[in-house]
Amino acid sequence: MNATDKPVVRSLLENDLYKFTMWQALLHSHPGAQAEYHFVCRNTPAFPLAQLKPAVEAELEQLCALSFTQDELDYLRTLRFMKSDFVDFLSVFHFQRRFVDITAEGDTLRIVAKGPLVHVMGFEIFMLYIVNELYFRRLGGGEQILDEARLRLRRKVDLLRSQQAELASHPDHPFVFFDFGLRRRYSADWQEEVVRTLAQELPGHFRGTSNVHLARTLGVTPIGTMAHEYLQAYQAFGIRLRDFQKAALESWVQEYRGDLGVALTDVIGMDAFLADFDLYFAKLFDGLRHDSGDPVVWGEKAIAHYQALRIDPRSKRLVFSDGLDLPRAMALYRHFIGRITTTFGIGTNLTNDTPHKALSIVMKMVSCNGQSVAKLSDAPGKTLCEDETFLAYLRQVFNHPAR
Repeated sequence: MNATDKPVVRSLLENDLYKFTMWQALLHSHPGAQAEYHFVCRNTPAFPLAQLKPAVEAELEQLCALSFTQDELDYLRTLRFMKSDFVDFLSVFHFQRRFVDITAEGDTLRIVAKGPLVHVMGFEIFMLYIVNELYFRRLGGGEQILDEARLRLRRKVDLLRSQQAELASHPDHPFVFFDFGLRRRYSADWQEEVVRTLAQELPGHFRGTSNVHLARTLGVTPIGTMAHEYLQAYQAFGIRLRDFQKAALESWVQEYRGDLGVALTDVIGMDAFLADFDLYFAKLFDGLRHDSGDPVVWGEKAIAHYQALRIDPRSKRLVFSDGLDLPRAMALYRHFIGRITTTFGIGTNLTNDTPHKALSIVMKMVSCNGQSVAKLSDAPGKTLCEDETFLAYLRQVFNHPAR
């Protein structure tokens, strides 16, 4: 079968690990919640994405025909934080086409997933990499594009090897990075080649992937904890809005009992997060994940916060995951070395570094239980909310400046 004829989705396990961990937590805590997700392209594509509508619909039909295989379910059971009843739920789960609406509005491709949260939250990553792969298949270039991508990947490997002496001088604080590039990958085959290459050639530095299917098939570690949607949902769960972050973190602690202990900080900004991240949470969670704003400023705030709570920052971890490439990750590693452990999730620059310009696409929760939810990012342009009234109220409650 020609690569352009193959279904984009190979397995229901080919999703980010944090989708499974959030899915389990929300199935246990709020199984009746309803939610709505919208697809957004934040840059200008080479051709109107609306032209992909028929192909996207065909791939969605294929996705909805899949189910988890017994081998895949058995693999999930080997992850100690995956609970038996959740895997049993997945054994009978399949995506339902009726929960997704795809339309073309002029040149814009509009994708809306709406329905029970535990049925629609899983669509996000699949829809993103379906659109991405169909887009790049149409742009074409074939082996010429991949030859350049392989050259760029080789340069990354050589760069790390050239710094080996320095990186080996801190054995207690190694430079460690992961593949976080599933949602915006060039293609399934290319992501697999990237992960296999890095695992074989940089085993001391490359420690895993968010792609659970690849983690299983290539024998590397699946990586992930929580994403924005998990905390955003708590804005609509009947809790006092001012307390939604604490409620979300507490629920996570109760679900995972010490596993998956990295908290995401930028749903309403780092300052508002740290105001809620008191001694109790700071001791329970292993560390924090950065996803917007100046990473050095963010990291310094995290260290100062731990110090103010009389917690040794060297016992904690910072995970950086915002638009990274290896040179930026290594610069951050050097800045914080010896003061706090750092790890790096690198996405697009690993799995879609080709002569074609990558798409900047997201599919985010916009409402839950009929109420608007929002992300107030530390970076201009990343704030997501279609309800200006709710956005203004959220800013007022958390004293968050408009950007």
